[in-house]
Amino acid sequence: MDAQAIEAILREQLNLNEVFVSGENAHFNVTAVSDDFASMSKVKQQQLIYAPLMQYISSNEIHALSIKTFTVEKWKQVRLLNGL
Repeated sequence: MDAQAIEAILREQLNLNEVFVSGENAHFNVTAVSDDFASMSKVKQQQLIYAPLMQYISSNEIHALSIKTFTVEKWKQVRLLNGL
């Protein structure tokens, strides 16, 4: 399992405006952007990202997953603050 495969799964199965995945050796970081997150608790946001990846987590193809979620507006603010 590589970062590109995880990104493709998330793009295909979730309604995300943007998704970025980095990492290697079964340890990955996910940054996901969607206005769907606005009405969800942080726990629900995490669960939404985990759901399409559970079979890979169960098989240990993904050992560790760090998730950051943003609404579109919040993502714009973060990008401006960080000069991205």
